[in-house]
Amino acid sequence: MKRFFTFFFLTFVLVLGVVGCNLISNGGGGDFVVASKGFTEQDILSELLAQQVEATTGLRVGRVRFTGALVTHGAIASGKVDAYVEYSGTAFTVILKEKVVNDAKVVYARLKEAYARRFDLEVMGSLGFENTFAMIIRGEDARRYNIKTLSSAARFTPRWRGGFGYEFVEREDGFPGLAKVYGFRFAKSPRIMDLGLIYRALLQKQVDIINGNSTDGQISRLGLVVLEDDLKYFPPYEAVPIVRRATLQKYPQLRQEIASLVGLISADEMRQLNYLVEGELRDVKDVVREFRQKKGL
Repeated sequence: MKRFFTFFFLTFVLVLGVVGCNLISNGGGGDFVVASKGFTEQDILSELLAQQVEATTGLRVGRVRFTGALVTHGAIASGKVDAYVEYSGTAFTVILKEKVVNDAKVVYARLKEAYARRFDLEVMGSLGFENTFAMIIRGEDARRYNIKTLSSAARFTPRWRGGFGYEFVEREDGFPGLAKVYGFRFAKSPRIMDLGLIYRALLQKQVDIINGNSTDGQISRLGLVVLEDDLKYFPPYEAVPIVRRATLQKYPQLRQEIASLVGLISADEMRQLNYLVEGELRDVKDVVREFRQKKGL
């Protein structure tokens, strides 16, 4: 049995290596290679970086797609890619393995220093939005009861039922701490749900409050409301471009062009961009091109 697992592990690592090489060779050729972490929002943000650099510097830009923070970080740290967009809280807790800090400025400053010192990577300014955990209710309930914040929602929880993903229920910065901070008291234990079904359950009134991501395209499309985290429970997850410092030194013009994207996208705009790709099945390149034109880039 031990020999079987050893063989399986080695085979798995080999497959990952082949897949990584294929990703690089199939889309990663160019002077400047941009990576996505492998979901819709990441595809949009990596394409935004790619189009901005292509349009303003004349550099040939390659595009690659990975899965997850650790794999993508490994690719940029080893020099296989030059840039990608990360979320500050993810970089801080997953990559640096630091404990949760709720102050966005502190997280950014510590992240910027550590990435430069440990990985020779530049953490650039926020694109203008966070993609953090979001507590979501039906729009009709928000309007009927004038619920805007998590604090105001707390008094309704005895008559509500929550529907949450497994990870949110288990992780340190998830439901247990949230319930304690805001005094949530549900009459029944929250339902543990597949994230692919959680929005449908809310619309069908099987549950009354769910967790999602703050920039999910379904929020705007379904007329739902994200409750304000007024006590600042969740850590910051600002979208920040990460770029190899060696690449910035080689192509100095990159710094100014990537910096021109700082503050460009609001959370509402990111939700809309996600919806155009996921809800209307639009091509990512077309969606990004139109957004850049709208912003005068």
